[in-house]
Amino acid sequence: MSDRHSKIITFFFVLAVALPTIGNPADGQELRVGYPVDIATLDPADHRDRWTEIILRNLYDGLLTHDPLMRLVPDIAETWTQINPTVYEFKLRDGIMFQSGRPLEADDVVFSFERMIKPGPLGRRSPRASLLGPLKSVHAVNRKTIRFELSEPWPVFPVMIPFQQVIERPEQQGAEGGESHNFIGSGPFRLANHYPGVALVFKRYDDYFGGPKEVAPTGKSCVERLEINVVPSNESRVAGLLAGDFDLVVDILPHSVPVIERNPRTSVVSVDGTRSFFIIVNNAVPPFDNLLVREAVALALDREALIAGHLSGEATLIDGILSPFAFGKNPDLERRSHDPERARKLLAEAGLQQGFALELDVNPQFFEIAEAIALQLAQIGISVKTVISDPTETAARWRKSDNRWHGRMWLGSWGNASLDPVGIFDPTHRTGGRGNFSNYSNTELDALLEKAAGEQNFARRAELYRQAEMLANQDLPYIYLWVPKDIYGVSKRIRGFEAAPDGRLNLQDVCVD
Repeated sequence: MSDRHSKIITFFFVLAVALPTIGNPADGQELRVGYPVDIATLDPADHRDRWTEIILRNLYDGLLTHDPLMRLVPDIAETWTQINPTVYEFKLRDGIMFQSGRPLEADDVVFSFERMIKPGPLGRRSPRASLLGPLKSVHAVNRKTIRFELSEPWPVFPVMIPFQQVIERPEQQGAEGGESHNFIGSGPFRLANHYPGVALVFKRYDDYFGGPKEVAPTGKSCVERLEINVVPSNESRVAGLLAGDFDLVVDILPHSVPVIERNPRTSVVSVDGTRSFFIIVNNAVPPFDNLLVREAVALALDREALIAGHLSGEATLIDGILSPFAFGKNPDLERRSHDPERARKLLAEAGLQQGFALELDVNPQFFEIAEAIALQLAQIGISVKTVISDPTETAARWRKSDNRWHGRMWLGSWGNASLDPVGIFDPTHRTGGRGNFSNYSNTELDALLEKAAGEQNFARRAELYRQAEMLANQDLPYIYLWVPKDIYGVSKRIRGFEAAPDGRLNLQDVCVD
């Protein structure tokens, strides 16, 4: 037996010992999930972590949610109305109860949103404040009605509401709650135990209101116990699925798809993702301040071969920052297909006929793809050394104002679960944007993004984004790559699981046979 397999078996043995069953689920109604990371917090207002949000949305409800076609539908809200360009009003459903047994009211919504836009108990603003844009105030009109006021028009506001959850306001604490506040939701599950770095155990909330009728099925969960096991290794998650230790595993790498599909007891479910991948280059200094060089790199890459060979075909090409399924996507962008001969000519035009050397920063998970990219660039005379680096440290280094070297690239990505351009186009392409690591600046594009952000007419707004993406495609500030699919491994013991386009896990809909 290899050391790797021995470690996997040891891991699952330790896991089984560490997690005693809480209660005795009737008829074995227990759902076990293999998950890549632990949650960062139980506070839905104190993170900007996708993996944390996915779990917390099974504990807490929001005012709105998405149906399977990514359309906005009411969740704990019964109706919502835009009164004027800066005022929105939401009316709550009747009969929604927190897991404490207290009814959910307008004051709870006000409390939940105010703690995101005002300084919190730690004396700082919530990391989620920027997701609410120009939201200025929230107040209760009556026990069931909440009014939101923005400081300026921001038509994307409703689109951002599904990503904010409502918690019970504290009865015996100050207005801001405090670090000791228990975060109580109204979702389909409640937390029973948390073993940090190992697992989270949830029990069914029997008084759950059932969820919106637009996202069938409705009703309480058909499993009594939910176990989220923290398993960072893709191989270990897959091994657990194949061994029957997990019913569902999340964030599966493409090379594991054939292994899962060959097993008669397991299958693969995938959905078009919302994370755009691209190569970041510094537009401010040589050689990448020259469009000819950026185009040469784009033409040197055989993106279709990379997708087939390293992503098992589970990705879609992009020629701009937006996913093919995003609002305002321009379908007529120029495609720079694989053409190494043309790439070499462009380098010669740029005075780099001898090529040059650089380093490529990459997350460990994508090292093999980075190595394949390096081999393709070598064909046109660009010598690339791949450097495995922590994404957080890499981002901090690239943000430094004095970090304007010429000899580096970065294989990066940006998620956009809302599928609205404001969540990805603005931060990565606007001058000075928080995700604009390429130092790209185009005043014409900035003006288009600024106008689109406040445009109330959705047809005109979409056209503005199409113009902006055409402009970015011409400038090529990034080497645009692909949008991978989100891949899940599923035991044939379960039914009712559907992969959501926004990455949400609707675990209350999953039953175990």
